[in-house]
Amino acid sequence: MFGRKKDEAAASTAMPEEETTANQGKNAPTPKRSAQQASRQRPLVPTDRKLAREAQRKDRAAAQDKLRLANETGDERYMMPRDRGDQKRLARDHVDSRWMVGEFLMIAIFAFLIIALAFPKLTVVQANLTLGLWVVLGITMIDAYIMTRRLKKQITERHGELERGVLWYAVMRSLQFRKIRLPKPQVKRGQAPR
Repeated sequence: MFGRKKDEAAASTAMPEEETTANQGKNAPTPKRSAQQASRQRPLVPTDRKLAREAQRKDRAAAQDKLRLANETGDERYMMPRDRGDQKRLARDHVDSRWMVGEFLMIAIFAFLIIALAFPKLTVVQANLTLGLWVVLGITMIDAYIMTRRLKKQITERHGELERGVLWYAVMRSLQFRKIRLPKPQVKRGQAPR
């Protein structure tokens, strides 16, 4: 009664399909937004989940292999962003080229804990252990301070300006055992940094 006639409704519904197929070229009419959005839609989940999961696992393994190889060889292209840069490489080489007291801090703390647990009732031993631990911490801090001053001088001579976070990066590296440092040390002890 007040609606369209059946023939007009059929003609109007058939029109968009013809438009979308004929919308190729410059002189064609602009497609409707709904038609454009429908053509861009892709499924959120891949059709073959097993293959997609396997491909993702292979990509992840390849990326981890590249990172592992970069950490062993010093190739900065595949290193993590926190380890990249000339100043970070100089900081790593500076720390790795010398003996640091901080390397042995964990061993000292572990030894102090064992001795403290072995002699819990002897207050003299406890007091001496506490004093000894504070002395080791103090020596570690002094050694780290001297190392950062020398490193800062080297970086400003070579690169002009010190990047933010490089000194802290060197201090944290100096507190790790040499064997477990990542990226692996590229210089020997006593050897000049590259």
